[in-house]
Amino acid sequence: MPHDHGDAHIDPHSGDRRVSVAIWANALLTVAQIAGGILSGSLALIADALHNFSDMASLVIAFAARKIARRPADERMTFGYGRIEIVAALINYTTLILVGFYLIYEGGMRMIDPPEVAGWTVVILGGVALAVDTLTAFLTYSMQKGSVNIRALFLHNLSDALASVAVILGGALIILYDMRWVDPAITIGIALYILYLAFTEIGGPIRTLMLGSPPDIDNGAVVDAILGVAGVAGIHHAHFWQMQEHAAALDCHVVIKAGSWDRVEDIKDEIKRGLYDEFGIAHSTLECEREERAHQNASLYGHESTPE
Repeated sequence: MPHDHGDAHIDPHSGDRRVSVAIWANALLTVAQIAGGILSGSLALIADALHNFSDMASLVIAFAARKIARRPADERMTFGYGRIEIVAALINYTTLILVGFYLIYEGGMRMIDPPEVAGWTVVILGGVALAVDTLTAFLTYSMQKGSVNIRALFLHNLSDALASVAVILGGALIILYDMRWVDPAITIGIALYILYLAFTEIGGPIRTLMLGSPPDIDNGAVVDAILGVAGVAGIHHAHFWQMQEHAAALDCHVVIKAGSWDRVEDIKDEIKRGLYDEFGIAHSTLECEREERAHQNASLYGHESTPE
């Protein structure tokens, strides 16, 4: 069944403004947290700042993608420009993984020899971070209902709010009990959470760039639906893929039964309607073959190495 993945209730320009405000808010917060972390000696603040910076980068990617994705396909980019978001996301997640491992290393070193930490600076900037994360989540809440990309940003900011609460609690423990080890411990916790997010989500961009099958489509059900169309004798060389998020596509060879070739265009139309109505596959390329001249022993998925 097809779905509308656009921003259902917000026009593109209003959505751009919301994302732009979120970008600037997170940029200012990142600078403030890094400065505060350096001045206070809090690695947890710097860790949270790097996490916020990664979210700001994700917002920038989303903002740029919204702009670029509106450009039509041209002679140089015949598939359009939508995949720039996928490439940028892969770079972003890879950077996140490197940052996560670095923070674990730094946190471990500071656990061995905890430095002095200005607790009040940590608490104040943690409170500011909590406010900004809440603002960003509010700005993207209505937009995330129609976009997986924006929904990921929304969930990231909710998780950031929880990380900010952890930083505030760490600062309070330093103020009350001089528990300096809490700061690097929280840093390691935030780093582990960053790694969890990165490793959980990096598979999506990799799958798309590797032309993997769309994860929300049952390939077997699609094949059965095509075989169920009157006049279809078989299917092979099927390629399920997606050019970008929500853009599922199918290329395949369809074998037409003997005596049904005069209905080939009607059969193609019925298959294409079914692909769209039942599975949301809007782009399909069907190569039809006469049953008596069809490929023999052809594989269902993939393709043969010899020219056809």
